[in-house]
Amino acid sequence: MSLPRVAAVDPGSPAELAGLLPGDEIVSINGRVPRDVIQYRLLVDEDEVDLELRRGGLEVDLSIRKTAGAPLGAEVTSALFDRVRTCDNHCEFCFIYQLPKGLRRSLYMKDDDYRLSFLYGNFTTLTRFTEADLERVVAERLSPLFVSIHATDPEVRSRMLRNPRGAVSLRWLRALLDHGIEVHGQVVVCPGANDGAVLESTLAGILDRYPDLATAAVVPLGISRYSTEASLRPHSRAQAEAVVDLVESWQQTFLECLGRRLVFLADEYYLMAGRPFPPAEAYEGFPQHENGIGMASAFAAAFGGDAGAAHGRKPGFFAWVDGAPAQGYRAPRQGQGTAVTLRPRPRSGSVAVITGTYGAEVLGPLLAGEGSGARTVVVENGFFGGNIGVAGLLTGQDVASALATQPEGDRYLLPDVCLSEGRFLDGLGLEDLPRPVEVVASDGLSLRLALAGKSR
Repeated sequence: MSLPRVAAVDPGSPAELAGLLPGDEIVSINGRVPRDVIQYRLLVDEDEVDLELRRGGLEVDLSIRKTAGAPLGAEVTSALFDRVRTCDNHCEFCFIYQLPKGLRRSLYMKDDDYRLSFLYGNFTTLTRFTEADLERVVAERLSPLFVSIHATDPEVRSRMLRNPRGAVSLRWLRALLDHGIEVHGQVVVCPGANDGAVLESTLAGILDRYPDLATAAVVPLGISRYSTEASLRPHSRAQAEAVVDLVESWQQTFLECLGRRLVFLADEYYLMAGRPFPPAEAYEGFPQHENGIGMASAFAAAFGGDAGAAHGRKPGFFAWVDGAPAQGYRAPRQGQGTAVTLRPRPRSGSVAVITGTYGAEVLGPLLAGEGSGARTVVVENGFFGGNIGVAGLLTGQDVASALATQPEGDRYLLPDVCLSEGRFLDGLGLEDLPRPVEVVASDGLSLRLALAGKSR
C-alpha cells in the first residue's frame, strides 16, 4: 500500500495555515490509514484533523482545527492508495486486449474496482464484489455506480465474460438496488453473441428483475486492427438497424410500464443505421452522456444556443489512469477544457475543426448551417484501425498526418476529449503537431464561441 502524497495546498486554507506542504506523504489521519481518496475525504471532513506525515524522510505531526465539513484545502495525487482491484474476466471484446504495444503502461491496467466506478464512472462487472464491499457502499452511500450487464441470461453472461462468476455476480446488482444505490447499466452488443433474441431477453430481464435501474446503455463493440479474436466482427448496417428498432420498441415498453425510457442507444448506432438522432428531450437529461449516449443531440442543442445542453467532457474510459481529479469525487482533471495557443497565428485564414469520422457526420451539417465557412478536418484512425471512429481515441500521429495536408495560417480547433493532461494516447503532445491548434471543450456551446473567437 502506497502513502497518499499531497499534490497541492490551497492558499489561505486550514491546511496551509497549519504548515501542510505539497509533497508531504500522509501516514495516517486521526490515527487511521486511508485506503483511497474516498476515505481521505471523509476523514478530513472532521473539525479536528490530526495528520501523521512523512516529509523528506522525517516524521512530522500536524494538528488542524477547522469547522466540521469545511474543506481542508489539500488535494492528493492519486485516487487509490492500496492496490487497484484488477479484472479477472477475459472478455473477448475488451478494448484493452486490442491495444498495441508501446503505449503508456497505465493504459494496460484492467480494473474491476467499484471505487473507480464511483469516482470516475468506470463500469464494473461485480465479479470481484464482496459482502464487505456492499457494506461499505451502503454505509458511505457510494452512488452512483456503473455496472456492465451485457446479458441477464447467466449462461450467456458467463460466456461473454469468460468467467464462471459472471453467471451469478448480478445478484450484487439486485442487492445494490435494494439498498437504494443508484446504478447505471451497460450492454456492449457483440453481433452473434448477445444481439437479436439475446438482447431482447436482456431487456426483458431488466424490466423483470432490475426495473429500478437508473439507466441502461446499449453500445456497440469497438474492434481495433490489433484484435486477435476471430469471432469478433463489427455491426453491419442491417444489424445496426435491427438493434435500433429493438431498443426503440423497448423504450416504449419501459415508458408504458415505468414512465421512463430507461434504456438508451449509443450515438454510433444511429450513424451506422443511417437514422436521425432522437431529439434532446428523448435522452431524459443525458444521464449517460459520457458513455456516448446522446452526445450528438446534446452537442447540436448546445451549438444552437441551449446552454443547458452544453455537456462537456466527462470521466470515462482511460480517464482515471493519469491521476486523481483536481477536486471533489467526480471533478474533472486539471488542464481540461482550457483553450491552448502554442504560438501566434494569423487570423486571416479560415477555421477548421479537427474530428474523427463519426464526429464529422455530426459536425458537417452543423457547420454548413452555421454559415461561418468553417470546415472539418476528418482524421482517419489509422493507429487503431478497425471500426474506431470516435474523436476520443484519436492519436497524435494520426492528427499530425491529417494536419500536414492542411494550409498554414488557418485556425485549427481540437476537442479536448483527444487529450489527457495535454498528451494524446500515443504520448505525443500539441508541440508535435505540424500546425498550431486551439483546444476547445467538447460541447457545442464552446465550439460556437470558439468559432467566433471567444471563450466560455
